Amino acid sequence: MSTEHSIRRRQWLAWLGAAGIGPVLSGPASGQAPPEPPEHGGAYHSPLSAFAPLPRREDVIPWSTLAQVSQRVERTRLVPVFTPDIQSLHQKTVRLQGFMAPLDPGERQSTFLLSAVPLTCPFCSPGGAESIIQVIARNPIRYSMEGLVVEGRFHVLPNDSLGFFYRLTDAVSVR
Repeated sequence: MSTEHSIRRRQWLAWLGAAGIGPVLSGPASGQAPPEPPEHGGAYHSPLSAFAPLPRREDVIPWSTLAQVSQRVERTRLVPVFTPDIQSLHQKTVRLQGFMAPLDPGERQSTFLLSAVPLTCPFCSPGGAESIIQVIARNPIRYSMEGLVVEGRFHVLPNDSLGFFYRLTDAVSVR
């Protein structure tokens, strides 16, 4: 575990303790916003989770990069504003790492959501649209509650009718 990750984890544990929902450590006073953990973007993977956090990998786009999106009001709706780093990923083949959230019953999924944190963890907070990616697989992918890595064509969606910021198409599971 890196020193920065260890410090961030300790800060989160301190914040949870001050909020009365975790172990008490010295740290920020109750009511202060906790620091954002960089590896999950806007989502939070609790140390209390029964699911292991995603391991750090150099071959995947980190969630912290995808979280660098803001929103602006355009007429009567919010629209995403993507950084140049995110825009440069549009239509590129990329690898992403996350947790599968199936949309249909069954052992194999053709279309599912990939999340920065496990959606089955009661201690984890999912974040916003920047921490979920719609995945359309080339061939159905076996459901797993563990983290997975998928590779495919990445789409940045500035005006998606379903509210997604990102989509991965022609995706395959990789190790």
